[in-house]
Amino acid sequence: MIKISGLIITFNEEHNIERCIKSMLPVCDEIIVIDSGSTDNTVSIANSMGVRTIYNPFQGHIEQKNYAIDQAKFDYVLSLDADEEIDNELIRNITKLKSNLLSDGVMFNRLTRYVDRWIYHCDWYPDTKLRLWKKNMGRWGGVNPHDIIIMQPSAKIQKIPGNLKHYSYNSISEHVEQTNKFTTIAARAAYSNGVKSSFFKIITRPFLKFLKDYFLRLGFLDGKYGFIICYINSLSALLKYSKIKDLQEGKKI
Repeated sequence: MIKISGLIITFNEEHNIERCIKSMLPVCDEIIVIDSGSTDNTVSIANSMGVRTIYNPFQGHIEQKNYAIDQAKFDYVLSLDADEEIDNELIRNITKLKSNLLSDGVMFNRLTRYVDRWIYHCDWYPDTKLRLWKKNMGRWGGVNPHDIIIMQPSAKIQKIPGNLKHYSYNSISEHVEQTNKFTTIAARAAYSNGVKSSFFKIITRPFLKFLKDYFLRLGFLDGKYGFIICYINSLSALLKYSKIKDLQEGKKI
């Protein structure tokens, strides 16, 4: 029987943290919250639920999540964002795996809630994620804020049924605000990695992104929110490449 360390990074997540921790309790043998200085009740809620909380200054999503791995007591880790929870089917399947887990990593689908409905298209579903793995076989990588687990080439990966439920945005304006914030982070990271922009990219990337998500990924089947999500996805591409162009020209973003 393996033991699992549950990991969550937080900053002002008082509206999400209890739900996230509750979903992890049935499958995790310890839960660690890495907080970067919340000014709300995030830490007090976590402490009241008996989990371990640690303060660590925020250097980036990737850096914070790798710091969390280093605090884990057990060989396997389950990493969730505070606005996520594992559903009952996933809880049952992870519980079964604990007595006979032969793989180094476990993948499952992520299902996102947008305002007041679940989104099954728009390139948002099935959105398969690897979030349960043997900690010495993988670390967080990618480009902030879009972090991914990078496993060793020899790692054995399996996928199990169930959904990681993601409670994303409560309003359209919140989505737009977050898009502006995240594209600034993404543009800085991309520019530092040598990514270049041009007016051609600024013009074409948003258009191609909308076509892909709305038509090829069947975003139109998600109704009015499908259109809005795909439109904001295209806006994200516009903002990212526009901000990279600003950085190339020595402008601050």
